[in-house]
Amino acid sequence: MTHANQRVLITAAAAGIGLAMSEAFLAAGARVFICDVHAGALQAALDAHPTLGGMVCDVSDEEQVADFFAKGTATLGGLDILVSNAGVAGPTANVEDISFADWRSCLAVNLDSAFLCARLAAPMLRAQGSGSIINMSSTAGLFGFPRRAPYASAKWAIRGLTRTLAQELGPAGVRVNCICPGSVSGERMDRVIAAEAEKTGRSEAAVRQDMTVAASLKTFITPQDIANLALFITSDAGARISGQELAVDGHTETL
Repeated sequence: MTHANQRVLITAAAAGIGLAMSEAFLAAGARVFICDVHAGALQAALDAHPTLGGMVCDVSDEEQVADFFAKGTATLGGLDILVSNAGVAGPTANVEDISFADWRSCLAVNLDSAFLCARLAAPMLRAQGSGSIINMSSTAGLFGFPRRAPYASAKWAIRGLTRTLAQELGPAGVRVNCICPGSVSGERMDRVIAAEAEKTGRSEAAVRQDMTVAASLKTFITPQDIANLALFITSDAGARISGQELAVDGHTETL
């Protein structure tokens, strides 16, 4: 699948899923501009990929997102694909033990950032009559998720935002989809497992095992699995796919 000269913006892309998608789009011939809140990780990604552009940005901040779009689209010469990848795990606690500040912080990164990015991308893509937006949801957006109320709520909301954007932008030839990853191998999932183990008094090995057996394929997925889907749904092969919630999770049976 070629993305020759496609112009791609990806948020939170200095590591993990975001970096895997950046590398996949670059390998497919696209031009990619990313952001990340972690300056050190961002610089490492840019050093490792000389054709990759990027800047530090807190995507929950309206002005910083506007700056990211201005610099990114100027560097790329426009926009064809937006991937709103930013997300944080949020607190691990029963609802009565979650502060309003922690609730808002989690939603700001997971949900507000997708809105802020879509609001800027929509007029660009609508004007040119083409393009694609990917919002990152989660299997937590398909099921309930005990002790993770802010995260699950944000990921459910991403599905509603995605379907609405697909309806608004579809007449202009713009596709909007969301990807729902399951348990993704990597440092971020390691932190989630550690937090759940601490909260429940179980071992990290037991928590990881439960997450593994919850999927029919009995395995975690990789960032590359997500990148492969992102390439497909933004390619000509996925030209008629829009408004969809696409799970890459080995078929989650339960959380």
